[in-house]
Amino acid sequence: MNKKIILSLFLVLGLVGMAMAEGTKPIQLSLFNPIQMVPEAESIGGVSLGLLYTVNQNVTGFSLTLGVNRAKGDVKGVAWGLGNWVDGLFYGWQDGLVSRVGGRFVGLQEGWVAITQGDLTGAQCGLVTWTDGYVHGAQLGIFNYTVGRFIGAQLGAVNVVKGDFSGASLGIVNYVEGTAKGLQLGLVNHAKSLNGLQIGLANYNGNKKPMEFMVLANWSF
Repeated sequence: MNKKIILSLFLVLGLVGMAMAEGTKPIQLSLFNPIQMVPEAESIGGVSLGLLYTVNQNVTGFSLTLGVNRAKGDVKGVAWGLGNWVDGLFYGWQDGLVSRVGGRFVGLQEGWVAITQGDLTGAQCGLVTWTDGYVHGAQLGIFNYTVGRFIGAQLGAVNVVKGDFSGASLGIVNYVEGTAKGLQLGLVNHAKSLNGLQIGLANYNGNKKPMEFMVLANWSF
C-alpha cells in the first residue's frame, strides 16, 4: 500500500478519536445538501460519504464525495472529491480537481487548481497553485503564485512570488517582486533585489549590484 495512504490512515484514526470525544457525529451519508443524514450545522468526527454535495460545520476524519465536499469551519484529516471547499483551516491531505482552503493549510494540497487563502505549511501540487499568505514548503505546478513570503522550493513553468523568496526556484519564468535569496534557474529570472544566483538566458537583478542584467548568469552576495 502507498506510504502516503498508510500515513493518512493513521492520521485519520488519531483525529477521529479526538473528535468523537468532542461529541461530533461519527458518520455522514449524503446525496446532496440538504438531503443528508447529518444537518449542515453539525460537525462530523469519523467518515463522511457523499454523492453530489455535502456540507457540514467542521469535519475530522475522512471525507469522500463524487461531487463537492464543503466545510464551513475547519477540516482535519483527509478530503477527496471533485471539489473540496473549506472556509476555515485545514490540517491533512486535500485532493480533487479544485481544492480551496479559506484559512491556514498544513499538509498536502492537490488539485488541478489548488488555492489557499491563508498561510501554507507543506506542499501544493496542481496545474495552478495559489497561496495568498506565506508559504513554508513547496509549490509544484504549471503556474505557481504566492502573495506573501516564500521559504522553500517552487517548480513549474511560471513561478511568481510577490513577497520575499528564500530557497530554489526552477521554471521557464521565475519572478520575485521582493528579495530573492538562493537560486533562480530558468529561461527568464527576475528579482527586485538579489542575494544569490540566477542562471538563465535573461537574468534581472533590480538592486544592480554588481549588474542589473546579465545573460546566462547573474549573482549578488
